[in-house]
Amino acid sequence: MTPSPPTLATNPSQTLPIIRHLDAGWTVAAVEGSGVPAEVRGSIVPATVPGAVHTDLLAAGLIPDPYLDSNERLLAWIGLADWRYTTTFVWQPADATNTELNFAGLDTVADIELNGRPVGHTRNMHRSYRFDVRALLHPGLNELSVTFRSPIRQADAASLELGYRPHVNHHPYNAIRKMACGFGWDWGIDTSSSGIWRPVTLESWSTARLSTVRPIATVDGTDGVITVHVDVARASDAPVTVAASVAGINTEIDLAAGESHAELSLRIADIELWWPRGYGEQPLYDLEVTLVSGHATIDTASRRIGFRTVEFDTTPDAAGTPFTIVINGQPVFVRGANWIPDDAFPHRVDRARYLDRLQQAEFANINLLRIWGGGIFESDDFYELCDERGMLTWQDFLLACAAYSEEQPMWTEMEAEAREAVTRLASHPSLVVLNGNNENIWGYEDWNWKLRLDGKTWGAGYYYELFPAIVAELAPHIGYTPGSPFSPAVDGDVDAHVPNDQAHGTMHIWDIWNQRDYTNYLEYTPRFVAEFGWQGPPTWSTMTESISDAPLTPESPGMVVHQKAALGNAKLTDGLLAHFALPNTIEDWHWAMSLNQANAISTAIDHLRSLQPHCMGSIVWQLNDCWPVTSWAAVDGYGRPKPLLYALRHAYADRLLTLQQRDGAFAAVAVNDSAETWTGTLTVHRLSFAGEVLAEHTQHVTLAPRSTATVPLPASVASATDAAVELLQAELSGVRGHRFFAEPRDTGLAAPELETSLQRVPGGYRLTVTAHGLVRDLALLIDQVDPAGRVSDMLVTLLPGEHVDFDITSESDLTVTDLANPLVLRSANQLVALG
Repeated sequence: MTPSPPTLATNPSQTLPIIRHLDAGWTVAAVEGSGVPAEVRGSIVPATVPGAVHTDLLAAGLIPDPYLDSNERLLAWIGLADWRYTTTFVWQPADATNTELNFAGLDTVADIELNGRPVGHTRNMHRSYRFDVRALLHPGLNELSVTFRSPIRQADAASLELGYRPHVNHHPYNAIRKMACGFGWDWGIDTSSSGIWRPVTLESWSTARLSTVRPIATVDGTDGVITVHVDVARASDAPVTVAASVAGINTEIDLAAGESHAELSLRIADIELWWPRGYGEQPLYDLEVTLVSGHATIDTASRRIGFRTVEFDTTPDAAGTPFTIVINGQPVFVRGANWIPDDAFPHRVDRARYLDRLQQAEFANINLLRIWGGGIFESDDFYELCDERGMLTWQDFLLACAAYSEEQPMWTEMEAEAREAVTRLASHPSLVVLNGNNENIWGYEDWNWKLRLDGKTWGAGYYYELFPAIVAELAPHIGYTPGSPFSPAVDGDVDAHVPNDQAHGTMHIWDIWNQRDYTNYLEYTPRFVAEFGWQGPPTWSTMTESISDAPLTPESPGMVVHQKAALGNAKLTDGLLAHFALPNTIEDWHWAMSLNQANAISTAIDHLRSLQPHCMGSIVWQLNDCWPVTSWAAVDGYGRPKPLLYALRHAYADRLLTLQQRDGAFAAVAVNDSAETWTGTLTVHRLSFAGEVLAEHTQHVTLAPRSTATVPLPASVASATDAAVELLQAELSGVRGHRFFAEPRDTGLAAPELETSLQRVPGGYRLTVTAHGLVRDLALLIDQVDPAGRVSDMLVTLLPGEHVDFDITSESDLTVTDLANPLVLRSANQLVALG
C-alpha cells in the first residue's frame, strides 16, 4: 500500500519559518545503465531519505548485502547507472511569500525537477543547496524528482575535461566533489553509490530569515567575548532586529532596509574555560539568536559554545621545528587516532553510533580525532558530542592523496564547500585544527607528480591561499595547517623544508608498514606524527559473519575481497615473521595478525611518548572502519573492538612506564600526562621466565604534571644472561612496563598454564585467570562466544602466580569452559608453542 502524500500548507498565524521534512513517499528507479539486471530494470523501488541507492535496493531484496563475501564485485553496475528519486506532496499556498527547497546533501551529480520543470543542477556532495521554488509549486499534488548521474561516468568525463591529475586507487575521484573513499580505498569498499544522503526540507517564510549564524568565541583575560556574525535573507525591505543572548547577557542590532549582515558582540565576565578531556572540564554556554520584525519573532537559531584558545607552537629550536597544539596556554601531547566515515553509506551513522564510537575512543584514552580528508565534513551530532566530552577534533578539508585542478568549475566548488563547512563548524570548541589536505603536498614533492602533471595546477592555491584566507575570515580562533604532513614555513617560505621531514612539523610514517619491521619505529625521532599504522583482521565474529568461504583462509576469495591494501597479506606475513612463525590454521593466523598489529602500534606509541616534549603528537591510523575488512583500524566495521583498541588504552594511559634504548642501553622512561605529580620508588627487575629476580635497580622519582623522566639502568639489570628466558619489569606506584630481550619466537615461552574461575556480576561476568607460568599478552576474545560481548582488558602479561580479572559485559549464558577455550583465552605463548 502506497501512503498518501503529506499535505504541506503554511499556517497564517505562524510567524516563524515553517520547515517541512520531505522524507516520506520516495521511490528510486534506474533510468539508464546497460548493466542493470532485469529484476531491477523497470522496477520502482521504495526509497529511504536520507539514504542511498545501495541501501534502498538492499531493503527491497533486489541485491545482496554489499558487505558480504564477494558481493562488492557483483554490484559494480550500480555506480555505472543513472538513478531517479521521486516523491509527491500536497501543498497549499498561504501567507508566506517565499518557499524554498533545501537539500542538505546530494551524492553527487544531480538534476532536480519540480513538477517536470528544472530546479537546479548540482555537482558537490559536500555542499547543501537551497532553491526558491514558490513559482514552481501549485496547489494540490506536486512531484519532486532528483536524477543522479553515474558517479563513475561523471568522474571519468570530468577527468577528461579538467585534464588528468595523479591520484591513488582506480577512479579519478579528484575530478568531482564526491567523498573520495566512496570510490574505494585501501581499506574501503568501492560502492560508487548515489542518493539523497542528508535531509530534504521545504521552508516557507516571509519578510526575512536567518541565513547563517556564526559565533566566534574568544578569551580576553578572564572574560569571554562572543562575536556573532549573522547573515539575513530578505523577502522585503522591512527593518528587522537581530538579537543575541548568552549567560544572561543580551544585545541587539537593527538592520535597515537593504542591510543583510549583523555583527553582535557579547562579553561575559569570569568565564569557565573549555578544556580537552584529561585537562579540565567542558563547560558549554547556550547562545540564542532571534530575528524580530515589528513585535514578532520571525526566526531563531541556537548554538552551544565554549571558550578556549588555540595556538600552534612552531618556534624553531636546535632540533628543528616543533608542532605543538597549545590549548588555553597548556601544551597538549596529542594521543590521537584518525577517523574515517563510520559506514560506507554515511547516512546510516546516527547520534547513538557516534556516541558508541566516541566512548570506544575514550576507553582507549584518546584525546583527539583527526577527520581524514578522503571522507566527509562530519555531522553536527559528531561535533556536538565531541564538544560535550572534551574530544579534540582536527578536520581536514576534503582533498586526499591526489592532485586537484584549480581551474573552474573546481575552484568555485572548493570555495563554496569550504565556506559552508567552516561557517557550520566554527562554533564548536572541540575543533582546533583545520587542515588543507591529506598527503597532497607530500605527494607533489615525493610521488613523481611533477612529471605527470606536466605544468598543470595541483592544489597549491587551495592550501596556501584559498583555505587559509577562508579560515582567517570565518574562523580565526581555529588553527590552520596547509596539509598533513607539512613542514612549517620559514620567513614565509613554504618550501624551506620538504614535507614529511621528521625534524620539522608533522609527518606520516608509512615505510614501516610497507617495507620494514615495526621495531624500526624506534629509529624515528619526529616532532609530531599525524599518521602511522599496522594492519590486522577484523574480530573473529565480524570476519566470519561477513565471509562465508569454505575453507576460510587468508587467501580465500572472500578474504581477498576484504583485503584492500596492495600486497596486504604479504605485508602481514612479512611483518609477522620476525616475531612469530606463520600459523597454519585460520584461527591461529587471525590471532597472530591481531596480536602483531597491537604490538606494532604499542611499540610505536611507547617510543613516541617517551620522546616528549621533543615529540608532541601521536595520531594512529585509524580508529574505525566503514565495513568489515582487514585494515589498520582498532574498531572493526561492525563496531567491535580489536585487540589494538586495548593496546591503545595501555599505550595512551595518563601514566606510562616504558623501557627504551638510550645510548645503547635500556632505560626506564616514566611519562606523566596527568595533572597530578607522580612520585614514588621506581623498581626495575631483571627476571627469569620462572619469576626469579636476577637483578634489581630502585630509584626514587618525582615527575611534575605533564612531564617525563628517564632513568638509566645499570648493566647488571639492562643486560641479559640468557635473552631467551629473561625479561625486564619496571614498576612505579602500581604502573608496570615490560621489555623482553628477544622476540617471542626466539624465547622459551611455554604453553600457557592457566587456572580460571568465573562468577556472575551485575551486567555480566568476572573471569579470574591465574598464571602458573609466565604468560605474555593474555587476551580474552569475548566476541568468539558472544559477538555483542565486551571485556574490560586485554594484552596482559602475568608472572608466575599472578592473576587478572576480566570483567565481561554480556547478556549471554556463558560458562567457564566457554571462556577458557584456548581459541578464546589467547596469549603469545600459544603462537610460540606452534613454532
